[in-house]
This record gives sequence, structure tokens and C-alpha cells, in this order.
Amino acid sequence: MKIVLSGYGKMGRMVDSILSGRGIECAGRSENIQEFDRALAKECVCIDFTVPEAFRANYRFLAENFKAVVVGTTGWADISDEVISCFEKCGTPMIYASNFSVGVNVFFAVTDYISGMLGKAGGYSPYILEMHHCHKLDAPSGTAKTLQSIVDRNMGTKADVEAVRCGEIPGIHTVGFEGEADRITLRHEAFSREGFARGAVEAALMTEGLTGVHEFKDLLLSRLNAGL
Repeated sequence: MKIVLSGYGKMGRMVDSILSGRGIECAGRSENIQEFDRALAKECVCIDFTVPEAFRANYRFLAENFKAVVVGTTGWADISDEVISCFEKCGTPMIYASNFSVGVNVFFAVTDYISGMLGKAGGYSPYILEMHHCHKLDAPSGTAKTLQSIVDRNMGTKADVEAVRCGEIPGIHTVGFEGEADRITLRHEAFSREGFARGAVEAALMTEGLTGVHEFKDLLLSRLNAGL
């Protein structure tokens, strides 16, 4: 498999390191993906870790030219129908996620289960707190928004979300459920960007033989549950 990196910031460099360690060919590293060779693109899976503005400008090029695409960029939920339709029309597989960490995606599943149970039980109010390094541009994070959508769907409410930007925190997400008599707290803490990069590479490998557009958490949990 040949991988092309769209965006070569901290995440792009981390993905590059993971690819090198696993002996997977990196066929290109680009800050402007629309300048990439179109003939070569047909043989490659593109992993996109850019910024929302860049992805919005580039997604059609990605869909029209690459063998498959893995999208780690967030901040395009408002045009998600348009993006998904474009990839489906082009017949280009796409896997996307607000967070590619395996641990975070299991955290999503646990949050789904517990918020579903508490939604049925009643009497609990949810909240979400996320903390990241001071360089992170979006607030709240895409991961926090995913957690909020899960909790809101299951509990029929709008969970309060707070974002903190400080120092070099890789990422901490806490989901709390406050009741009159007790509190349930779920927490995931990333130690570095490595977990996100490893998950993105796994997603790229999943595109072999894949059709359509998928969220990483759905593919991952399907595989994990099949192995139980």
C-alpha cells in the first residue's frame, strides 16, 4: 500500500513515523494536495490531517483522484452531507473520525452504553469537559462534539461542554453524569499524538477492498466485536 500525507504538521509527521516503523511506503508529503500528481494519486491512499479550511477546499480533489481517503481533519460537520455525497458519487472509499485513537473509539462505545442506560433511568444531567494544548485551533474539540452527540441522542438533552486550552496537554476528555445521590465520571487521557496516528494508519489499511463512506468507530467496533 502507498500512502500520501495531506498536511505535514505535527500529526502528519507522527503518521509518517508510524508508516516508517511499519514498513509502509509514504509516496508523498504535501502541504497543497491539489498539486500532487494525479496519476500517482490513483495508486495511493491519502491520509488528511490539515485544517477545516484546507479540507473544504480539497475534498473534491481527494474524492476525484485518490484510491481512498482517511480524514482526520474536523470542522466540516456543516457540509458533511455534501462531502459524503461527493465521495459516494466518485466511488472513492472514505473513512473519517473526530479521533482515530482506538482507546477513544472504545470510550465512545462506553459513553453510548452508559448514557443510554441513564437516559432510560432518568434523573441524571450530563456534562463534558475537554482539555487540549494551547495550539489547538478548534474549541470544543471534534471528539467532544462526538461525545456530545452521543449523550444528547441517548438522554434527550443538550450536554454542557467546556473547553480548556493550556500548555501542551495532548488531550483529556471527561464525561460526567450528575445525579441527586451520586455521580458517574468517564475519562480518557491521551499521553501523546501517537495513538491518533496509529489509528489513522489502521484506517488506511482498512480501505483495502472497502466501498462507501464510513466512520472509523463503526468499522473498528465491528471488528472488535467480531473478535470477541
